[in-house]
Amino acid sequence: MTHTGEDTVHGGVRLRPPRNTLDGRALGWWRTQLLITTAVPVVVLGVLGALIAPARFWLLLPATILAAVGLGCTAILPRWWFRVHRWEVTDDAVYVRTGAFWQEWRIAPMSRIQTVDTVRGPLEQAFRLATVTVTTASSKGAIRIEGLDHEVAAELAQRLTLITGDTPGDAT
Repeated sequence: MTHTGEDTVHGGVRLRPPRNTLDGRALGWWRTQLLITTAVPVVVLGVLGALIAPARFWLLLPATILAAVGLGCTAILPRWWFRVHRWEVTDDAVYVRTGAFWQEWRIAPMSRIQTVDTVRGPLEQAFRLATVTVTTASSKGAIRIEGLDHEVAAELAQRLTLITGDTPGDAT
């Protein structure tokens, strides 16, 4: 659901901009992900270009272009994502806004939450970050709050578990 104002939706939950930003370390986490994603094909093309003399130009040219685009994206996109991504949890709902080009605003009323999970991949662990995944009965899928400090994520998961346990409804 994309929207810019504050409107009441079913159950009295208000659609409004979430208040919380992600942890600042998310910038480094995103940059590292982009660098790895860029480095793998660049290294493969570079090695092949070094080994296959007749195709050297046709392998090193795309490697150079890919490296330049990857470095540009690494410099620009994480800051942009950081400005856009927001989240908030109230006693009534989980609010999340994500997306760089197409912004997506999602609300999960507490009565619709089925599970709350915390995930920490290897890179997230290195940056002391975590992702909280809130699963609902929605066909749109789970809501993910990425780039949270791992302790904040654990506290958030515990808080959501307590709130949803006390919230009437069958989460369907």
